[in-house]
Amino acid sequence: MKQQFHYATITEAVEKLHQQGYTLDFNLQKDKLTVGDKEYPAAEFEIADLYRYEGQSDPADEATVYALVSRSGLKGILVSGYGVSSDSASEETLKQLHYKYQHSKQ
Repeated sequence: MKQQFHYATITEAVEKLHQQGYTLDFNLQKDKLTVGDKEYPAAEFEIADLYRYEGQSDPADEATVYALVSRSGLKGILVSGYGVSSDSASEETLKQLHYKYQHSKQ
């Protein structure tokens, strides 16, 4: 899917995505997404859209906002740091999501 909007801040992106029905706020663990005590296999989700933000002076401020959709229609948001603030388990799971996203655009 081609990115349709650009939001100036992470906060604005999250607010607008919530308005578009992306109501779950995901956390990422190895091979799964969590919301509270519920767990969902990451493999069941695809990236519908993403927005990348880079800190102006601090690399630790770099983050990506993901709009995620499951095969069953669940929609949510994942905000993930990248670069120095990412961990290897999360990084592998994100690579799998990115791989599917890139191939769906072809």
